[in-house]
Amino acid sequence: MSSPSPTSSFRRLLTIDDFEIGRPLGKGKFGNVYLARLKKSHFIVALKVLFKSQIEKEGLEHQLRREVEIQAHLQHPNILRLYNYFHDARRIYLVLEYAPRGELYKELQRNSTLDEQCTATIMEELADALTYCHSKKVIHRDIKPENLLLGLRGEVKIADFGWSVHTLSLRRRTMCGTLDYLPPEMIEGKTYDEKVDLWCIGVLCYELLVGNPPFESSSHNETYRRIVKVDVRYPLSLPVGAQDLISKLLRYHPSERLTLAQIQKHPWVKTHSRRVIPPCGQMTS
Repeated sequence: MSSPSPTSSFRRLLTIDDFEIGRPLGKGKFGNVYLARLKKSHFIVALKVLFKSQIEKEGLEHQLRREVEIQAHLQHPNILRLYNYFHDARRIYLVLEYAPRGELYKELQRNSTLDEQCTATIMEELADALTYCHSKKVIHRDIKPENLLLGLRGEVKIADFGWSVHTLSLRRRTMCGTLDYLPPEMIEGKTYDEKVDLWCIGVLCYELLVGNPPFESSSHNETYRRIVKVDVRYPLSLPVGAQDLISKLLRYHPSERLTLAQIQKHPWVKTHSRRVIPPCGQMTS
């Protein structure tokens, strides 16, 4: 007998009574994420529960609506699926794909750094996922370890689209994202496009291999200064091939950054990437 389709249970209006709620998977500012199972089909999901009062208090209704609309329409193996959403008087529920290996951020905390194979694979998977996003005129704007989850085989899943934007022109001016990952054009208030995501991939590659982001400093102003100057210090422990990739992504002029297609073809990525791999933590020393 074939297993039930993950989406077949989601075509009708759901309520919380349709789910068996399991252990907490994570805690956020506006609510929590739980492991959950649909009673009828036994399909496993992650249920994100957000409190309306807190969303309204922060004035984030528009941002949440945008996040849901964007993520619900994206279908890619390296993007976390948003199957459905519903609400009651007090809460909003997002029915999400369950990523069994958890957050990349926690993996990095446990291991301090990731090895070349794991990092190169993540680079290839992210380049592929962002190529898909950009083809749909979606800029993510906030690629970082906290927003990436790991699937059953260690494959990366872009999980948080809170700062994403869908735009017909792919050109924006809003400053958003995370301090250590902000590109120069955002800091300087210039109009920017999807190439902000290329900068973020470069920062991520450095952080995964070194253990901290390249522009991390004792003050915000110093971090800003170093980003705008592209003041990157490469430790001797960083593999030469990875340094080459990072240096070609962390460019002040967005037009000079490697394209997503070039990331996938980069010699270091091609040498070390294993597109279907064991969980990342099993490959670190």
